[in-house]
Parts: sequence; structure tokens; C-alpha cells
Amino acid sequence: MASSQLFVILAILSIFAPTILATDYVVGDLNGWTTDFDYQAWARGKMFVVGDNLVFIYAAGVHYNVLKVNGTGFKQCAAPAGTAPLTSGHDMINLATPGRKWYICGAPNHCAGGGQKLAITVMPSSFAPSPSPLSAKFGSPSPSPTASC
Repeated sequence: MASSQLFVILAILSIFAPTILATDYVVGDLNGWTTDFDYQAWARGKMFVVGDNLVFIYAAGVHYNVLKVNGTGFKQCAAPAGTAPLTSGHDMINLATPGRKWYICGAPNHCAGGGQKLAITVMPSSFAPSPSPLSAKFGSPSPSPTASC
């Protein structure tokens, strides 16, 4: 009886473990999503895995936004036609698939002149390290408009 209960508990944990172990990364930490910040240096050394979240915090309504782009859009600081901007000031993007991901600010000159752009590589969830007390987590932002990448 006890072994069957243990089996059920382990089965439930294996289903929910990726969600429980996910990390919310506040892009730019205390600086948030702004101009004149080195987001590539911020991302260096972090391991982003499927299930993690990027949280972009910025002053909503002050012509800031977040646009998901491709590699060309990242280099050119231009989003493809029809790209819907996130504009809440507290945008959470779930990293749902592995691979390269690119984000820019669409406000004039924020990306090209102000460096407001981020490129990361998302690893499969099997690469997730075990949690440590010195996690890369920064706060526990409350959910807001979300998007999956």
C-alpha cells in the first residue's frame, strides 16, 4: 500500500517538476528593460531552459515595448510586419521551445542606438540544473500578459 502511494506521488512530481523548477528571469535585473544597458552581458552565464520565463519590466506608456523577432530582425533592429508588441510594462514570456530567441524594443532608436535588445539560447528542459539557494531568480513577479515563444 505504501509503495503504491509513493509511486503515485513520484508520478505526479514527474509531471509537475518542470513547472516547479522553472525560473523567472527579470530581464536586466534591477535595471529592467531600458536603453543603455548591456543585455548580452546580463544573459552571459545564465542557462535558459524550456519552461523558464523572461519578465520584461519597464515604464508602460513611455513608448517602451517588447517585440519577439528573428535573427535578421535582431541585427537590423526591425520587427517583421504584423509583429504584435507587448506593452504592459510587466510582460512575461514563457520559453516554451528550445533554440535561439531574439527580443528588441520597437521604440525609435531604442534598439539600434540604445542597445535595447536581447538574444538568448534556450536549452531543452533536460539541461536544467538542480535548483540552488543562489538561484538566478529575481523576485517572484505576479503574472501579467503572457506570450509563448
